Amino acid sequence: MAYWQWGDAAATHTVLCVHGLTRQGRDFDVLAQTLVARAAGNLRVVCPDVVGRGKSDWLTEPMGYQIPHYVGDMLALLAHLKPQTLDWVGTSMGGLIGMVACSLAPTVGVPVRRLVLNDVGPTIEWSALQRIGQYLGKSGHFASEQQAADAMWAIASSFGPHTPAQWLALSKPMLKRVSSAVQEAVYALHYDPAIAVPFGLVTQEAAAQGEAAMWQAYEAITAPTLLVRGADSDLLSPATALQMTQRGPKARLVEFAGVGHAPTLIAPDQTAALASFLLAPSA
Repeated sequence: MAYWQWGDAAATHTVLCVHGLTRQGRDFDVLAQTLVARAAGNLRVVCPDVVGRGKSDWLTEPMGYQIPHYVGDMLALLAHLKPQTLDWVGTSMGGLIGMVACSLAPTVGVPVRRLVLNDVGPTIEWSALQRIGQYLGKSGHFASEQQAADAMWAIASSFGPHTPAQWLALSKPMLKRVSSAVQEAVYALHYDPAIAVPFGLVTQEAAAQGEAAMWQAYEAITAPTLLVRGADSDLLSPATALQMTQRGPKARLVEFAGVGHAPTLIAPDQTAALASFLLAPSA
């Protein structure tokens, strides 16, 4: 498993940032730089590429691309990093991994001091899963980075307003070069298309069963929790977000207008909200 590291490798305070389903650790470049600059020392930000994505290896068995496997990988990474103080930022899938890891903290791994869940909760809207299933694993090839960025924008405009430069910077790490018979640069998305295999087998009934298990995990969390929601999100409903403020760790909710699923944590108001939460002194 590859990971990207910012700040002081010897710092006692580590923020682990875990990305969404088809994303990779470079999504957090701006957030990591913001946190390191504001912390002014004693902070390490670690942003792994979940297996099958980015620079990490692909699995030979596609059914391993599921939350329990990812949780085990993250616990192994934390055993390697040995943080003294750990905060967790999880976007979408990374938040689901974080909820399970936090619920296991009393018996496995390092307790999470503060948890940020970015546009995800125990209940995921079925219509959003169907939308994601329409493009998952169907990446294709692109003649240029800009062409790829344009194609990704067509399915990710819900991320909210970005300048062309911001979107291109966010898109470049999503790509890898592949060989071309005409010796021109040809790009493909960085992730293993086989991550779509277990995703495609999820039925509405199975999703409901998983929802019950995730609520149980959420209610076992004791870490102060910040819930970030895109006000136009189709994945995290207002009703689920409200429940999350009333159950388990009773998350503090912050919403961002003009954004759907999921905030990219690039806009200054988004990075400021996370920095204020993560870098505030412990009570």
